[in-house]
Amino acid sequence: MARAPLLQVSDISLGYGGDPVFDGLSLVVQPGDRLALVGRNGSGKSTLMKVMAGLVEPDAGQVVSPEGVRVGYMEQDPDFAGFATLGDFATASLGSSELWRVEAAAEGLDLSLGADPARASGGERRRAALARLLAEAPDLMLLDEPTNHLDIAAISWLEETLKASRAAFVLISHDRAFLTALSRGTLWIDRGVVRRQDKGFAGFEAWRDKTWEEEDLARHKLDRKIKAEARWAVEGISARRKRNQGRVRALQGLRAERAAQIRRQGAAALALEAGQASGKRVIEAKGISKSYGGETVIAPFDLRVLRGDRVAIVGPNGAGKTTLLNMLTGALPPDTGEVALGTGLEVAVFDQARAQLDPDATLWDSLAADPEIGVSGRADQVMVRGAPRHVVGYLKDFLFDEAQARAPVRSLSGGERARLLLARILAREANLLVLDEPTNDLDIETLDLLQDVLGDYPGTVLLVSHDRDFLDRVATLTVALEGQGRATVYAGGWTDMVAQRGSGEFRRAAGPEDVPKPKPAKPAGPKPTGKPSGLSFTEKHRLEELPGVIARLEAEMAKLSDLLSDPTLFTENPVKFRKATEALTERQAALHAAEEEWLMLEEKATGP
Repeated sequence: MARAPLLQVSDISLGYGGDPVFDGLSLVVQPGDRLALVGRNGSGKSTLMKVMAGLVEPDAGQVVSPEGVRVGYMEQDPDFAGFATLGDFATASLGSSELWRVEAAAEGLDLSLGADPARASGGERRRAALARLLAEAPDLMLLDEPTNHLDIAAISWLEETLKASRAAFVLISHDRAFLTALSRGTLWIDRGVVRRQDKGFAGFEAWRDKTWEEEDLARHKLDRKIKAEARWAVEGISARRKRNQGRVRALQGLRAERAAQIRRQGAAALALEAGQASGKRVIEAKGISKSYGGETVIAPFDLRVLRGDRVAIVGPNGAGKTTLLNMLTGALPPDTGEVALGTGLEVAVFDQARAQLDPDATLWDSLAADPEIGVSGRADQVMVRGAPRHVVGYLKDFLFDEAQARAPVRSLSGGERARLLLARILAREANLLVLDEPTNDLDIETLDLLQDVLGDYPGTVLLVSHDRDFLDRVATLTVALEGQGRATVYAGGWTDMVAQRGSGEFRRAAGPEDVPKPKPAKPAGPKPTGKPSGLSFTEKHRLEELPGVIARLEAEMAKLSDLLSDPTLFTENPVKFRKATEALTERQAALHAAEEEWLMLEEKATGP
């Protein structure tokens, strides 16, 4: 017997005084659905999710959910008015027997429940909203960009939590790896229409491209038919006027159909110029370190960055990624050691806080008034990689229309702000790009373009990101902050680092870019039963996970040992022999550490 849908959206229309956002849109969410909701920035993803959550009333149509079905929504900017702590907000809708869920979610998300909402960062407030939703355990979860401002450890924890959940969910995210790991179906918003494919996000791009190819072919055929009918009308209408009025009316109908078609929005016209080439050696760091309040953030560390390198810095929030980035670029002096910058460097910085944008300035002034790209004496032009461009024309390259040019920056969405900042940065001729969390809020198509542009860029890139797919596509070197101030350099991107390191997990550590957090406040109420004595929620999960980690390491070591047992390997392929030897050594060290960790946790679990 078929189960009733959890949510049904029927023939809804919605507009805000201009062109409709949706017109006649319908969709159904079934029990067990795990859907990726995708579309361009500004296509209406967040608006549709608010309609599904009942927070926005459509102009027409209806949203129906069966009685007893609980729908939960993770707001990007929740209202904390009246709550003294983030924990008070997260537990507000829970009964006493459910409070432990908030503590478990807070531990996995690295959230201080005792933090004051007025002083909390946007990321902390978003994590509190996520902890509240997970603790409520609704039948259908609606999650709008849940991974923004989460580090990779928290993203991995959230992935595993959602995989284990019995709830259906709809996800909006720019994180390809996250969507690929979790989705079983895809909802695609394109020009006010929602299409559904019962395949995960991994198949989205092929589906999208095929749909657009079929659309272009149909449009081409329609254009040819209109052209043929118009030629007939011009050449012979006077002789056949009485007998062929129906054909004339059909031509008018074809033209009306063509005019009603909504053209796809073009891609942002991203381009980079490296300008003057830097010296071959871009950065030489020797023995640099940094400590705050007796806490080592970066232990003595060496790194050489050559022209053309793409260096990614990864690690948990608070591990010191931004600190290391600032030391490498000379913005922050190290406590020990020295940083030598190469010759002829021209640096452009993409700031994760978007602090380079004045919220009260217009988009026009944000470009034209920038002394690095604005044309002196011309309030309507900018210099784009050495050539003058009109402000509005350049804004259109980044998908802004003329009406937005005079709007204040504060009116923009997160994705639009990211695009505006990219417009400023990409106008300059820079041979060293510093990108601090560039992927937040960008839509997938713009991310694709940015990756392509960086791939062809002849300059050097320093990058901080939690987006694993982006790291794999861009990075040639990865600096992993391992905890306790230790940094290790690996060849390649995220997946390469995990293969060499044996794990993608990091110990969290407090760093100067994070405000010191008080110990999480434990909600009052009964504790869950069945939890091993002395273990935290994360430790319990780790104890259950370690046997699998140990088994995997042992299997990898066996394969490497078999490879090295070939007596001809050293003479015929010395590079492969060396890499296999290094990999075996790393696996042995990782296995020893995993066994020690298991013993420690097992002893802690059983108690004295």
